[in-house]
Amino acid sequence: MSILVVGSIVLDTVRSPYGETDKALGGSAIYFSGTASRFTEVRLVGVVGEDFPEEGMRFLADRKVDLEGLQTLPGETFAYECEYGWNPNDRLTIDTRLNVFEGFHPKLPERYRDTPVLFLGNIAPALQEEVLDQMKCPKHVAADTMNYWIKGDRAGLERLLRRVDTLFLNDSEAMELTGEKNLVKAIRRVTEFGPSTVVAKKGEHGAVLYRNGAFFAVPAYPVETVRDPTGGGDSFAGGMLGRLAGRGSFDDSSFREAMLHGTAIASFVVEDFGPRRLESLTDGEYDERVRTIRSMITI
Repeated sequence: MSILVVGSIVLDTVRSPYGETDKALGGSAIYFSGTASRFTEVRLVGVVGEDFPEEGMRFLADRKVDLEGLQTLPGETFAYECEYGWNPNDRLTIDTRLNVFEGFHPKLPERYRDTPVLFLGNIAPALQEEVLDQMKCPKHVAADTMNYWIKGDRAGLERLLRRVDTLFLNDSEAMELTGEKNLVKAIRRVTEFGPSTVVAKKGEHGAVLYRNGAFFAVPAYPVETVRDPTGGGDSFAGGMLGRLAGRGSFDDSSFREAMLHGTAIASFVVEDFGPRRLESLTDGEYDERVRTIRSMITI
């Protein structure tokens, strides 16, 4: 099955103890496409400015990402600047400039509207709903969200969640959305908002899956050098949903297997700035890491 991703495309300036990068490729649509395209066809809807670099287009083209839904508007691409400390969970936002993304409204090409799998990146719930309103009858809808929308547009988010099959969020967001102080209770309660499947991302502690009344957890791969954690969550979602769509199966065992693949490919992404590690990633490296993670959850 093909996947349609709608999300942000950003030029990231990132500094960490391991170096820095200026205006590197970033944003949910980039990281998701970069990993999901390893498993299946990806169609992208997003917006960039006239300054979007040629290397960005080449990165997407090399992965055969369908770009008919990519808009190029006068002005500058969404730009973000941040700095990480030795703890990759500590991120200081220095500057955020929405630029052309500020007035972005997703426009789906006609042939995109019957795409079987949809991923709604972490954008405003109103924009996520605009996309759903243009879809014909997707077989599986997944979405990501964050604290900003939980606080700033809770009504819109709750309306959206009634139309979502799988929700990706981190542990603190699950607790904020539900008001629960215990993560297990919070994850269970998220399903009361609509999603039948919840994936709680826990950074260097892995991820937790909850569906059909059962929990499943996968640890993070022990990466020694995390140069840039910025796109880890979207890369994980791309790997996981890409695997599911590529196999055309969304049953319990398929979700559990997909967790391994999402974890594996995200572990490569954080080893370098932006998505550049994906450009040098070999099949052998990838397969070995999947085997290693599998061994970590096997007695």
